[in-house]
Amino acid sequence: MAELRSLILALGDQLDLEASAFDGFEPRVDAVWMAEVAEESTHVWSSKPRTALFLAAMRHFARALKAAGRRLHYTRLDAPGNRGSLAAQLRADVERLKPGRLVMTAPGDWRVLQSIKSVADACGLPLEIREDRHFFVSVPEFAAHARGRKSLRMEYFYREQRKRHRVLMDPEREDAPLGGQWNFDAENREAFGPEGPVAVPPRRGFEPDAETREVIAFVNERFPDHPGRLDSFAWPVTRAEALQSLHAFVRERLPLFGRYQDAMWPGDPWLYHSHLSAALNLKLLNPREVVAAAVAAYGAGQAPLASVEGFVRQILGWREYVRGIYWTQMPGYLERNALGAHADLPGWYWSGATDMACLRDAIEQTLTHGYANHIQRLMVTGLFALMYGVDPKQVHAWYLAVYVDAVEWVELPNTLGMSQYADGGLMGSKPYVATGKYIERMSPHCKGCRYDPAQRAGNSACPFTTLYWDFLMRHEVTLAKNARMALQVKNLARMNAAQRQEVVERASAIRRGEVGGVL
Repeated sequence: MAELRSLILALGDQLDLEASAFDGFEPRVDAVWMAEVAEESTHVWSSKPRTALFLAAMRHFARALKAAGRRLHYTRLDAPGNRGSLAAQLRADVERLKPGRLVMTAPGDWRVLQSIKSVADACGLPLEIREDRHFFVSVPEFAAHARGRKSLRMEYFYREQRKRHRVLMDPEREDAPLGGQWNFDAENREAFGPEGPVAVPPRRGFEPDAETREVIAFVNERFPDHPGRLDSFAWPVTRAEALQSLHAFVRERLPLFGRYQDAMWPGDPWLYHSHLSAALNLKLLNPREVVAAAVAAYGAGQAPLASVEGFVRQILGWREYVRGIYWTQMPGYLERNALGAHADLPGWYWSGATDMACLRDAIEQTLTHGYANHIQRLMVTGLFALMYGVDPKQVHAWYLAVYVDAVEWVELPNTLGMSQYADGGLMGSKPYVATGKYIERMSPHCKGCRYDPAQRAGNSACPFTTLYWDFLMRHEVTLAKNARMALQVKNLARMNAAQRQEVVERASAIRRGEVGGVL
């Protein structure tokens, strides 16, 4: 066998045969390295759906690599002598294989990058890190956009990318968007009527094949105490399945996606959302083909502009934006805690055992499927944690653990910045706080709940409403300086000392677990 020139590292979220790491691959002198290690399921308490998706997708990708004629060194989690961490496994394999260099596509996790760099340094090997072509915008390009800005608003970045990539632009006016406006948020905030969502297509799920069934059984055995369930596992684990999911979304759900993208309905986790984020983040889909498919649907008259623009904004705008935030702000970003939040995450976040109907529904759904839509994440689970005052690192660890689409580059800014306002306004212009009335407006959860969203104190007061007023009081001085929060803070002036005290006492009872806690 010829001397090993390059060992190409393929991580669990880099499942793309066309990745930059494979450029110039020569089967005679190059080989691919992949490893399943326990560390990736234990550095946070990774849920069973998340772990199973990564392992199943990795094993199917290993098949694709072999079919493509690429020599592969693959270590399974149950292999004898598995070293347990990426760094330890890579070092052992480097010492055995003796490659001339290591090559990889840029990873999506700062921790993983530092770990691999440490191995390369310790072994005296060059490490070539190549650009991840799965994104419209490179990290240096985002850094150039961010340079000199005190705040980094997604809207301005998004408009730049629409112009640059000529997506949904008016062909007759160079810098004008189709429809004469850049976003259609005002049209994309409808709630369902009393009858609920109409004609929601069935989920585009995939019956696990023999390999995936083996993974499911293994995860249940190896990680029995980890959160979540696998009895309904049906995520795409191959590129072919991911493409089927994309085409089904564009055909069946995209037309109503925009209109109801902020709506929630009890017991219906899927609604009109795409469910494509996991496939995108594993690199089974390329964002360019996803955006192109949505834009083509508009061009063919199959979906309205408001829905297509709302979806494109999530991919070309938000997804690219949070990646830029992550890589230009790490590692210090993880330590930000602008609101000084230090409470522990309530234990029922790991079980769903709460008598708050909206939270119970969102968490039980999350544990069952490893999925929740963006409003459930931002304005239910995230909102409660923010107003409760949970340490943002603990909120981050929960989101990273429970969702199948969670890779740190996308999860951390969404959680720490957008949801918890821990970056002090770098991403968001204000904390996203609201009373239970918001949830009542966007869903029927409150009708089946023991709490009244209109009440801020007393035995029937909704914990969201109580914590909202408590949050404003605790941060009154800081929030009064924020122009977008001024009206909300002024409403505090209507409360006398006795009313404020009632809120404080009720909030204290919530934090002691006497309200809303374990059923």
